[in-house]
Amino acid sequence: MIIYMVAALAFLAIAGIGIAMTSEKNEAARKRVKAIGSGQTINGKGRDTRILDENAKRRQKTQEMLDKLRKQDQERRKSVRPQDLKTKLTQAGLDISPTMFWLFSLVSGIFLGGFLYITGFDGLTISGIVLKSQPVIVGGAFFAGMFGFPRFMVNMLTTRRNKKMINQFADALDIIVRGVKSGLPLNECVRIIAKESPEPLRAEFAILADNLAMGAGMERSLNSFYKRVPLQEVNFFVIVLLIQSKAGGNLSEALNNLSNVIRSRKMMREKVKAMSSEAKASAMIIGSLPFVVGFLVYLTTPAYIMLLFTEEAGHLFIAIGVVLMTLGVLTMRKMINFDM
Repeated sequence: MIIYMVAALAFLAIAGIGIAMTSEKNEAARKRVKAIGSGQTINGKGRDTRILDENAKRRQKTQEMLDKLRKQDQERRKSVRPQDLKTKLTQAGLDISPTMFWLFSLVSGIFLGGFLYITGFDGLTISGIVLKSQPVIVGGAFFAGMFGFPRFMVNMLTTRRNKKMINQFADALDIIVRGVKSGLPLNECVRIIAKESPEPLRAEFAILADNLAMGAGMERSLNSFYKRVPLQEVNFFVIVLLIQSKAGGNLSEALNNLSNVIRSRKMMREKVKAMSSEAKASAMIIGSLPFVVGFLVYLTTPAYIMLLFTEEAGHLFIAIGVVLMTLGVLTMRKMINFDM
């Protein structure tokens, strides 16, 4: 009996010692967590326990900066939409004033309207409706020449300029990467691109270099650059430089990665273009088939095809055909064009 009592007491003693040691460890752990939360040091060894708080603050600061850049990017996207004529002319690379543009538009309208007036084009019949009023026809030609043709030319020049800029932009980034790696400042790299690159890249980087040299500021200069060239590649470039200027980091590595991304986008764009070339060729053949067949029928049996132009029912069929052909061409264009 005594042996069992001694064994029980020994078990209780060992269990009590274990519970006491465990409670001390838990208490020490709680104290440590409390010390870390309050930013104190532990054990007098000078070890800073505020690292976790600093990391959290750094992540919060980075998130706030990214949110700010996201808002600025949305504002930039809204600002690059050409709301006035001067912005459209700038994006097209035309160094003329809006007054000169309207003067050219007026001359274009007068030329087209005067051409129809001099040639005596005063009759047009569509679906039984006879337009014999020469002032209406001349006025329509004047309106098309003044407001249609000049804006079409501006849009065409803008598209051509943007394509050239995309093809040259990756090479410009490579120049900046090599210059930064060799120790040159960013402004000097931009100046080198402004001197050595072809148009239109040279003119845009020359303006960017002048703005930076005159103290316009990095953010303002880049936003102005993106407003003149509203491309997604330029937007990436602006975001990278703004993040680097505010948060630091390896600029050459970031721009090198951006250059690879731009080249990959270009390769994907060319791949899509090659894959859709068959569909484009089919669309061109289908779109030109009615005109080719009509011309061949006119060569073989002119009297058969001329009924479309001499009879009112033929005018109606021509109008219906033009509407259907227009809808078909627009549908095929929407199917074979991809936005990258």
